[in-house]
Amino acid sequence: MAPYRVAFIGTGKKKPKPDLNGYFMAYHHAPAYRRLPDCELVACADIVREHAAAFAAEFAVPRVYTDYHQMLAQEKPDIVSICTWPHLHAQMTLDCIAAGVPAIHCEKPMALTFGECRAMLAAAEAKGTKLTFDHQRRFGAPFRQARELIAAGAIGPLQRMECVSGDLYDGGCHWVDLINYLNGETPAEWVIGQIDGRELRYAFGAPSEWQGVCHVRYRNGVTAVILTGASCRDFGVPFTLFGTGGIIEIAWDPKPGPMMRYLRWGENWTAVDCHGENLHGPGYIERAIADIVDCLKTGRTSELCAQNEIKAMEIVFGCYESCRRRGRVDLPMDITDSPILSMIESGALR
Repeated sequence: MAPYRVAFIGTGKKKPKPDLNGYFMAYHHAPAYRRLPDCELVACADIVREHAAAFAAEFAVPRVYTDYHQMLAQEKPDIVSICTWPHLHAQMTLDCIAAGVPAIHCEKPMALTFGECRAMLAAAEAKGTKLTFDHQRRFGAPFRQARELIAAGAIGPLQRMECVSGDLYDGGCHWVDLINYLNGETPAEWVIGQIDGRELRYAFGAPSEWQGVCHVRYRNGVTAVILTGASCRDFGVPFTLFGTGGIIEIAWDPKPGPMMRYLRWGENWTAVDCHGENLHGPGYIERAIADIVDCLKTGRTSELCAQNEIKAMEIVFGCYESCRRRGRVDLPMDITDSPILSMIESGALR
């Protein structure tokens, strides 16, 4: 069969070191597509032509655009990677769906507001578009093996999950997605949380809390506690999973190690070999993109699907909504705005 035509919206500018004003994620997506014989990079679009041209030169992309609408109309891509800031995700996704793009792979977080998240999911489901989000850590050995240990009963039935992160919305949405993954994609039943805004942390134009706590209960009875803050590493390991018969710990990095270990009550710790992989990689984006391309080919649904992503975003926005309401939020939730943005604009979050 002919290769899938791959296009990019938002190349960004490649910098010596990524930061919260630019991670130039298209430069991470492109090599993953190039590894796949079924994919052909055909075009890229960025509002700054020089940025798009530099990206095209590095990855031998034949055509450059400054207007992604024109690119969609002329190139008719099979797959589009959206690598822009969160406030642009919703409209660009909706435009790709309207243009008939079969598969869209978007950077996280899903969107700036919960209403936009719901609109993206509804549009993709109505059109049959394969909409996925780049929660590539799901494909990492620490998380794959932790889920396998849980499924095998190594620590008994799962009861509680604890994790710590710098924030809830930006990097933290990865963490929320991962605890959902470890709990078998079970939907959350309610969320209660509190955040502090004495300093707001902006990542890619979107605000996150300075510090917070989020308590989640899932429909299967499992609970989760998420602690956030700039000093999150002082809180301990990023993931601790408690079962009736023991615990699993996933560390920040493999040094001094181990990256992952588990303990059955009454026994000694057992280290798990993660083959040099940590929270970030290597190889996670390559596996994620290989999976979404295979899903396009076979028709199956990727675990990076929008249905799973919106579960994570509902917990994130649910925590912020709990802070706004000053009470527990039962799910599903029908808000359409971003509670944290609304509280900033009204002066309620200081």
